[in-house]
Amino acid sequence: MNMQNIGDNQVYNSVDEIIDPSHTALVVWDVQNMLVNRIFNKDEFTTKIKSVIGQGRKSNVPIFFTRIQRLPLHFDSPARIYAFSKLGFDRLQQPTEEDSVFTIKPELNEIILDKYSGSIFIGTIFEQMLRNAGIVTIVFTGIATEFGIESCARDAFNRGFYPVVISDCVSSPDKMGHERSLENMKKLVTIINSTNIENYWTSISNNDDLRH
Repeated sequence: MNMQNIGDNQVYNSVDEIIDPSHTALVVWDVQNMLVNRIFNKDEFTTKIKSVIGQGRKSNVPIFFTRIQRLPLHFDSPARIYAFSKLGFDRLQQPTEEDSVFTIKPELNEIILDKYSGSIFIGTIFEQMLRNAGIVTIVFTGIATEFGIESCARDAFNRGFYPVVISDCVSSPDKMGHERSLENMKKLVTIINSTNIENYWTSISNNDDLRH
């Protein structure tokens, strides 16, 4: 282990330390049909994220699913309405029930957070829940990389958490935007692929089984 004591802080210096299941939560951001059906790599993304979620469950990592909600039109932000119209979303058109269904389904013991913005920290009790549970690392998956994922990861960093993004478990309708976002984040955010994080979580789970 490479953890250092700097002042009164314990600082993790390796990816394995950062993603240890004992202090890590997994966020599955907006994996609803309306977004999953628009991304450039739907089949690959779906396979990878299901696998990571499965290993997270085996490793007892708390899992949070976010769900898009809309404010009543009168109370919505004109700036948001304008921005999303440029992305092809008509604010007056209500999503169908099928659009809002989770493509990857949460299990009964997993948290669903309804949210109204591009940050998991705004208008939710997510941060309070993490601090109550002693969680210091947040692993992000979902859609879209250059919008909600990057916003959340930077917000997590600014609030003192270790943000981790699984590069092949985030996606976007815009492949170039997705790739630029990963490049932009890598100086502040730990970027890891699904194989590496699954292998580490599997090894931890296997060691726990041997101890019992």
